[in-house]
Amino acid sequence: MIEPTRVFLLRHGQTAWNAERRLQGQLDVPLDAVGQRQAAQMATSLAGEELAAIYSSDLQRAHATALALARVTGLPVIQDKALRERGFGRLEGLTYAEVEELWPDDALRWRLREPDFGPGGGETLRVFYQRSVSAVTRLALPHPGQVIAVVAHGGVLDCLYRSATGLDLGAPRTWQLGNATVNRLLFTGEHFVVVGWDDRAHLDAAMPTPMLTPTP
Repeated sequence: MIEPTRVFLLRHGQTAWNAERRLQGQLDVPLDAVGQRQAAQMATSLAGEELAAIYSSDLQRAHATALALARVTGLPVIQDKALRERGFGRLEGLTYAEVEELWPDDALRWRLREPDFGPGGGETLRVFYQRSVSAVTRLALPHPGQVIAVVAHGGVLDCLYRSATGLDLGAPRTWQLGNATVNRLLFTGEHFVVVGWDDRAHLDAAMPTPMLTPTP
């Protein structure tokens, strides 16, 4: 019997475009100061794990997050373009409000999660799903009985959650995809299983305690 692979599936830290609700897609946007701090907090929370490998999207927001983990583990980061976010074509760089205003038909079909629609010449949801699940499967296969970290993007995490839970591509999302949260999967050699999702304890614990204003 093949031992399962434990997978830490991690989303990159925050970028300025995340905060602005702007579609990044495959545009190469760096972490902002908050994202850098989140990456360090996430890395510290996983420092005691015996990782066999760290894999990352080659987009800098994911790669920089993976490098924070590399610094506390001593492992190299192996970049993989197949872990990139979905390509959103002409919608990339626009805020959600701008997408609604400039491309209302695209916005509607995107919200409806049409599997074979590629927004503005971008990647279809079906192709993106197949790319994402195939990539993480390929990376997990050589590591039975080991633990790996995969640093990617919100869309990639969404695809893996759907694969692990058997949810349809068109099903509305009811789960979180937080920046620099920890998501735990098992790969059995054939399929993924969710063990834990959107663990943000390391981020919440690091939040400063608000100052209390004395009562007059």
